[in-house]
Amino acid sequence: MKDFVKYTLATLCGLFLAGIATSVLATIAIIGMLSVDNGTTPIQPRSMLRLTLNGILQEDAPEDPFGTLFGNTYPVLSQKNILAAIQAAKTNPDISGIYIEAQALSGATPAMLQEIRENLADFKKSGKPVIAYGDYYTQGCYYICSVADKIVLNPQGQVTWCGMASQPIFYKDLLEKIGIKMQVFKVGNYKSAVEPFTATEMSEANREQITSYLNDIWQTMVADVSRSRHISPKRLNAYADSLTAFRQAEELKDMGLVDTLCYIDGVSGMLRTATGKTEGKLPFANIKDVTATADAAPKTGDKIAIYYAYGDIVDRKTDWNDAVIDAEETCRELKKLREDKSVKAVVLRVNSGGGSAYASEQIWHEVELLKAAKPVVASMGGMAASGGYYIACNSDYIMAEPTTLTGSIGIFGLIPDASRLLTDKLGLHFDVVKTNRHADFGTVARPFDASEAAILQSYIRKGYGLFTRRVAEGRGMDARDVEKIAEGRVWTGKQAARVGLVDTTGNLQAAIRKAAELAKTEKYHTVACPLPAPWYEGLLESPKEDYLNSALRETLGAQYAPLMNLAQIRHLQGIQARLPYEPNLTN
Repeated sequence: MKDFVKYTLATLCGLFLAGIATSVLATIAIIGMLSVDNGTTPIQPRSMLRLTLNGILQEDAPEDPFGTLFGNTYPVLSQKNILAAIQAAKTNPDISGIYIEAQALSGATPAMLQEIRENLADFKKSGKPVIAYGDYYTQGCYYICSVADKIVLNPQGQVTWCGMASQPIFYKDLLEKIGIKMQVFKVGNYKSAVEPFTATEMSEANREQITSYLNDIWQTMVADVSRSRHISPKRLNAYADSLTAFRQAEELKDMGLVDTLCYIDGVSGMLRTATGKTEGKLPFANIKDVTATADAAPKTGDKIAIYYAYGDIVDRKTDWNDAVIDAEETCRELKKLREDKSVKAVVLRVNSGGGSAYASEQIWHEVELLKAAKPVVASMGGMAASGGYYIACNSDYIMAEPTTLTGSIGIFGLIPDASRLLTDKLGLHFDVVKTNRHADFGTVARPFDASEAAILQSYIRKGYGLFTRRVAEGRGMDARDVEKIAEGRVWTGKQAARVGLVDTTGNLQAAIRKAAELAKTEKYHTVACPLPAPWYEGLLESPKEDYLNSALRETLGAQYAPLMNLAQIRHLQGIQARLPYEPNLTN
């Protein structure tokens, strides 16, 4: 019996150790395979750069070699890398053109779509063609692809062209049902970030601003498509009113929205004609190959740094979204750029709807110090509103896309009162003994009293005064003129240029040229920062939450961020300079 137990334990021990050894070897093998796959492939002559427009579009996205292994089937695309690849392909002699596979993009603001489109238009100046194919074009993808030399549609395919809408979610009645009431303190008639928690419909001021920027964005999109497709704006608006998604493909061709109908296998002939590759396999290059080739080229001239600041502005990272502007980290990185003598100018690339007012002020201060050392040009991407505008307003020069959402100069405090939930719903009761009037300030047992509410409102008003003063100083404006365009109002980049919040409209490339001009340098190269963390740093972190978020984002679509905003309330600290995610622009 003793021998049986001994041998059984020995066998189990051996199996356990073998399992560990197998796991280690498997992990090493996977890392090895991923490391090989992580390399780049030399670009063959007469290659087409393939752009697959499918996934979640962000300003930047970290490498995720384990995504497929853990079931993340909906890729996250980097706007930064897409733009860099298009720019590099323009001058790469081995790239004969760009082939776009149009599918579906989520998370893409109109300005992000516009900037990709502008870079494609610039690429065409090289004389190289752009050809797009889609089984189904969403409106955002169609807007990008409308600049192509040829738009190809599956004979059974669809094109969505229906206009734009904003449909915010309101949580007030839901919160009341569970016994929660939001205590709101804000400044700015147009500051609508609190409305989902305090109302059941848009205020008149909010409806006014949404109507204004939504129509301005749509007019820009229509004008762009009109120029590329030679269809009048009047006809394009008539098409939008007719629900093109339910038109037959032949009709869409007759309407001029697409050029050719064919299945995917028929596209290769068009690409061969475009590249002159009549024999052998048609070569493609991906974004990574093209950008890696450009990065490997010798760097000459002065250095201009592009600092990418995208996501919510926070005092510390939240647990549901890594794409944030961490104030402490951002200030540390900007300080490095300030002290780096080899960096002659900095382009502050902002894509943020704001966040913590305190964190925004810390970054503003660091930008002020940076500006004293070298030129700083702000390039506004998808949005640079509220706190996003705060951190950019003191730059030497500010550029925004015509469709960038910006401004929203206002702040608010949003504090839930859960006393009714605790007492009426859960049966909890509280008593208190205190030495001073406000000793129990902020307790969950009761809402703020009138004097406490007045103190908080005064605090918010002082924060608003500081925000408007920062804008006035940064933009060289009179404080009274800032007040007229503040009040939390959201503007498009085109409107912001008209009222003086930005200097001119332009994309990232234009901002880089402006930075070089201010630095008085004609020969220069750019470096992106902060440097992304190596993909293997996340090996010890649990990926489960990331992939759950990815699945939720794919399932909920446009409603993902508004619902996450509801979950995020517990993270909000202090006063907020934040744009509600609900511009919620359906397109």
